[in-house]
Amino acid sequence: MRATVMYGAGDVRVEEIPDPTIVEPTDAIIRVTLACVCGSDLHPYHSMPASEDGTPMGHEAIGVVEEIGDDVTGVAVGDHVIVPFAYADNTCAICRDGFQTACAHGGFFSGAQAEKLRVPQASGTLVSFPADTDESLLPSLLTLSDVYLTGYHAASMAGVQPGQTVTVIGDGAVGLSAVLAAQQMGAGTIILMGRHQDRTDLGRQWGATDVVAERGEEGVAKVLELTGGEGSHVVLEAVGHMPAYEQSYGVVRAGGVISRVGVPQYEKAPVGFRSLFGKNVTLNGGPAPVRAYLEAAIGQVLDGTIDPGQVFDREVSLDDAPEGYRLMDSREALKVLVRP
Repeated sequence: MRATVMYGAGDVRVEEIPDPTIVEPTDAIIRVTLACVCGSDLHPYHSMPASEDGTPMGHEAIGVVEEIGDDVTGVAVGDHVIVPFAYADNTCAICRDGFQTACAHGGFFSGAQAEKLRVPQASGTLVSFPADTDESLLPSLLTLSDVYLTGYHAASMAGVQPGQTVTVIGDGAVGLSAVLAAQQMGAGTIILMGRHQDRTDLGRQWGATDVVAERGEEGVAKVLELTGGEGSHVVLEAVGHMPAYEQSYGVVRAGGVISRVGVPQYEKAPVGFRSLFGKNVTLNGGPAPVRAYLEAAIGQVLDGTIDPGQVFDREVSLDDAPEGYRLMDSREALKVLVRP
């Protein structure tokens, strides 16, 4: 089968590799119908050491079940399914608490930008949707494998309440998804910190009431001006770099919440008096357990309540996946759909 493989920073290739097979009786094999490039895929695209052993890429997919192991229940061959970016048994105590990304029997995917994908713990991971779903809705269903529900997770962990002021840091696909989620939760004011107008225009369409293009201290000052000097009840950080974290604690209101879903590209962050402690700020967030949210979100897509597939502004064939990486890295694309 054809698959996208990364051999080092900037070195993405599409190659013929062996088809996946059932390894454990809890596995399923999926024929991928749609995949995409994630902003987090750009981290290794910038920094992966060169290697002769390539790494299969991609962790977001929808597809059709082609084969199941003997112990798989709840899905059958022929089912159309969403593949969350993390697999889980969905039965352990941690999963029942709604944190499937920390499942003791789970893990994280790689290799979804391909014609086929092996899914471990298929019974607890895969969620079906109707086979006759209108094709125009499939990109939105694909966002439920990661990007939209990662933005939703940021807002959910922050406990966004009706009427609150929410600041979203980052105008990438996750940040824009966080805007949409905050709007769905009833936020009164949504400030989007981003400086790419084509993206912030979508943010406004999804509920952003204000856009702040400035960064650093200037950006913090602008948000404080918009909030009468008080800051934001909730800050949703969707970038993962230290300047975004610093902006977060700069704009958060005393007693407020910072919820991070941007994959941190740092190991240490200030939590002392000048950052979190002095304001009694709560810090939370983490990898989104999209499996916890999937059934409800599928319903919202199918009934037209949300249309998160609008984050896809480019489409490439699987053979052109390296071009998809280039487009996202150069910011010529917000998010690239990959069609095997």
